Formats: sequence, C-alpha cells, structure tokens
Amino acid sequence: MKSQMSCLLCLLSVSLPLLFWFGHVIRRDGPPPVGPSTGLNGYMRITPGGMDQFLDKRCNQCALVSSSGQMLGAGVGEEIDNIGCVIRMNNAPTLGFEGDVGTRTSIRVVSHTSVPLLVKNEHYYFQQSADTTYVVWGPERNMRQDGKGRIFNTLLKVTMKYPNVRIYAVTREKIQYCDSVFQNETGKNRMKTGAFLSTGFFAMILAIDMCDSIHVYGMIDDNYCSRANHSVVPYHYYEKNRIDECKMYKVHEHTQRGGHRFITEKAIYARWATRHKMEFKHPSWNF
Repeated sequence: MKSQMSCLLCLLSVSLPLLFWFGHVIRRDGPPPVGPSTGLNGYMRITPGGMDQFLDKRCNQCALVSSSGQMLGAGVGEEIDNIGCVIRMNNAPTLGFEGDVGTRTSIRVVSHTSVPLLVKNEHYYFQQSADTTYVVWGPERNMRQDGKGRIFNTLLKVTMKYPNVRIYAVTREKIQYCDSVFQNETGKNRMKTGAFLSTGFFAMILAIDMCDSIHVYGMIDDNYCSRANHSVVPYHYYEKNRIDECKMYKVHEHTQRGGHRFITEKAIYARWATRHKMEFKHPSWNF
C-alpha cells in the first residue's frame, strides 16, 4: 500500500508541472487566428491590411449586361435597373446609354488589362460609384502579392487612396478552376490551345456563384454570326468606329495565340442555361 502511494506521488510530481507548462503555452498562444470571413471563397478583398475577406454577396436576381453593340437601341435600361443586382464588365459606361443599358452597377468584373482604364477615370469609378463592387481577374504575373504584381500593386494603391472602395481579386485557385471548367466543357486545354478566357466567362462564373437567377442582356449565341441575316453591330456599344462584333469574334476564335474563344464560350453558356436558371435577352436564345 505504501509503495503504491509512493508511485502515485511520483506520477503527480511529474505530471503536475507538465500540466502547468501546457496551460502556460495555451494561455500564451491564445486562440487560433481567425480565418477569412464567410462568403464566396474564390474572390478575396484587396485591402492595405492584407487579403482576408471573401466576397459576401448573394442576389435573388441578376442582370448581366454585355458590352456588345447589341445593346444599342435595346431600350431596356429601366428593366435592367429594376433587377436586384446589375453586373457589368470592364469600363463599359452607362452615361449617355441609360435608356439602353440602365444606370445602376452592383458588380463590375474587370480584366487586368482594363484596370488602367478605370484608374484613368479613378474619381468616377472609385469615388462617385461608391456602391459598386469591383472583381478583378488576371494572370499570376500581374496579380501576385509579393510586390512584383504590377496590377495588384495598382489596385492596392487605389484602396489606400479610396478606403471605402470594394475591390476583390479572383484568386489563383478560382482561375485554375475556371480553366478546368473550360477544359471539361470543351475537351481542350486552354493554355495549350493558346486561348485566354474572356471577362464575360469570369462574369458568368461569378453570376452562377452569386445569383439565384440570371438575366443576360446583349449576348449573342454561338450560331448567331453564321446566320445570313444577322445584324452588324459594333464590338462594344460605346466604341462606334471599331471592328464589328462578328468579325472580332471570328478573328479571336481562329487566332493561334492570345485569342479569346468567344464563340466557343457562347456554346458553353447554352449548356449552362439548361442547368441553371438563366435567360438571354436582346437577342433571345432558342434552346
């Protein structure tokens, strides 16, 4: 009995200091660091303090407004403005086109190549348009966060100058996911075929992530340019003297390196429309 008591005292003499040491470590280290907030985890907010906030936005209905010349004369501005969330692309303006494209912009999906166009008119985009959220996509070389990402650095400076602006970057993982979606839909590796995904592709992915139902305005289907009676419109509704839309699409579809596969993407959207609540207007699509 005495020997058992001695062993128990020995164990206590060893274990109690260990318990106090572990308790000290736990108290010293505190709780684990808080991770990113809930939301859409493919889109991270750019702030001077780092990137630790996901895009937390959900919409019942979304209007995804194309930059196509198809919007000229559409007369659907009021209809678009009455939809809960309005998604536009790059620097597509509303001023002067309100009757056709509306006035509101909830989300603006922006290519890395269009960021300088926004910065050129920074007071309008980042101060006057305070209700707009910006979602920017780009390759790693431009969006890296180690001080060498040229576009990321530009956006970081914008957030310092305009503290209330909401700018999110499409994460590298999300871009890789979009590449895999393109390959699964087409059987082709995007990079090996020399293609770049369009801003419209990223906008459509975001809309599917964020919206219960999607109303797409001004986007043509993949067979539109093959029809003999198709209308000839500018590539962008706000650029009258550039090449027309179908010519631009055909050039990009067949270029060997650096082109967008606009027509192929439209065929993908048609398949998505059978799986999601999505409708196309001006022109309408037949499924």
